[in-house]
Amino acid sequence: MPIVTLLTDSGESDHYVAAIRAKLLSQNPDLRLIDITHSIESCDIAHAAFILKSVFRDFPAGTVHLVGVDAVGPRGAACIALQLEDHYFVGADNGLFGLISDQQHQQVVQLPQPDPPTTFPERDVFAPAAAKLASGVPITDLGTPVEGYNRMIDRQVKATRKQIAGKIIRVDRVGNLITNIPREAFDVLSKGRGYTIQFGGEKFRRIHAQYNHAEEGECFIVFNSLDLMEIGIFKGNASELLGLEYDSAVNIIFEE
Repeated sequence: MPIVTLLTDSGESDHYVAAIRAKLLSQNPDLRLIDITHSIESCDIAHAAFILKSVFRDFPAGTVHLVGVDAVGPRGAACIALQLEDHYFVGADNGLFGLISDQQHQQVVQLPQPDPPTTFPERDVFAPAAAKLASGVPITDLGTPVEGYNRMIDRQVKATRKQIAGKIIRVDRVGNLITNIPREAFDVLSKGRGYTIQFGGEKFRRIHAQYNHAEEGECFIVFNSLDLMEIGIFKGNASELLGLEYDSAVNIIFEE
């Protein structure tokens, strides 16, 4: 059964998500529709890109991902469909897709726009294209092939022999702080050396294997299921208690 995932900033209190799903099923009632989330804040491309990057590879190759976040996009933004890492993505060319992978895309096409232009591209443009892709229609039959798409530059970790300088890239629902510091960089640079993890005036010299290895109310630092460093308070809200938020600095200093 072909899979189409849905990721939008439409929320759950209006008709928008139901209308998108209805359009998809009217095109192909055999589609399997999976909601990633519809709780992205309006036009929050950074959050949407983090969510999509974190989960799309868990779906089978060939899955179609309909992304309706900042769906109209900036003035002049095209609607596109692209193939990337053997997955398909449909949405606005607003920079979001450039944040989910460093790999070169396989194919990308610009989708035709209705005349007059629609105020609801998720239903009127993205859904028909996604349904066709999921039904086996070649991506090149959906629109005009183009060279590429809008690629933003994501926050990069700065790593030297002396330190890793990272940022908080997501504050999750319970206030845990997810950084962009990867386990691989830490493992290479920390081998055989002591280290100090610094953030918000705090200093720590220990990484836990699991959240509950800290005492209740105690700060923990783990490498999470994404292999990214995560900071939290066990059974507490780290963002509130530590005064840290999106884009706050996290540094690891290594001993010589």
